[in-house]
Amino acid sequence: MSNYDRNAAAPWGSGVARVGTAEYDQGLRSYMLGIYNHMTLALGMSALVAWATFMASTDQVGGRIVLNSLGQALYLSPLKWLIMLAPLAFVMVLSFRMERMSYAAVLGTFWAFATVMGLSLSSIFIVFKLGSVVQVLFITAAAFGALSLYGYTTKRSLSAMGSFMVMGLFGLIIASLVNIFLQSSMMQFIISAIGVVVFAGLTAWDTQRLKEQYDYVAGDVAAMGKASVMGALTLYLDFINMFQMLLSLFGQRNND
Repeated sequence: MSNYDRNAAAPWGSGVARVGTAEYDQGLRSYMLGIYNHMTLALGMSALVAWATFMASTDQVGGRIVLNSLGQALYLSPLKWLIMLAPLAFVMVLSFRMERMSYAAVLGTFWAFATVMGLSLSSIFIVFKLGSVVQVLFITAAAFGALSLYGYTTKRSLSAMGSFMVMGLFGLIIASLVNIFLQSSMMQFIISAIGVVVFAGLTAWDTQRLKEQYDYVAGDVAAMGKASVMGALTLYLDFINMFQMLLSLFGQRNND
């Protein structure tokens, strides 16, 4: 993630006086709305793919969820690793090749990411009860909305907090990798609890950072389009990770 200094010189900086504050504010709102629209559509796409995959890969037998042949291939065979890692591959492509890609290519890759992410997320319906998933989803949406609004409206710089949260994110990744081998339920609980705090902080910081980024792309239609998609990817990941952490903490499992 790139950090942007509010006081740094920006292409739009001197343009504010030329076009006026009202036009600048309108452009900023349009830019941020584009980010939220892309993010919302991607979340909806992921949810639809996740639910369709779950329905296609399971059967109900005696009130219990049973994997059919497709489900066994998706969740029990080595194919599951491809499904788990595919979203990361798309994120890496967007992160390292975005500058050399056209807007259409960036947007297409983003939709592909949302699709494979939905495939990866489909297992939550096997582990957690549907009502619990929906409840945590609404809680996440409310928390995300409040945190993002704070990040957008606050005059306080969140860069120091953001740097701390990024360090916490790396710690979470390391702890999660270690727990793959330890399989400790207590450690998983701690990881999820800290993860909620980390992604809550990142949501506010990323929103402020994306708002400040507008100064660097304003007036360049191609740059604004790609920045909008990349901003949507950033907030999408914040939302999804917060959702998964909250679901791990409060979700009701099917075997409970």
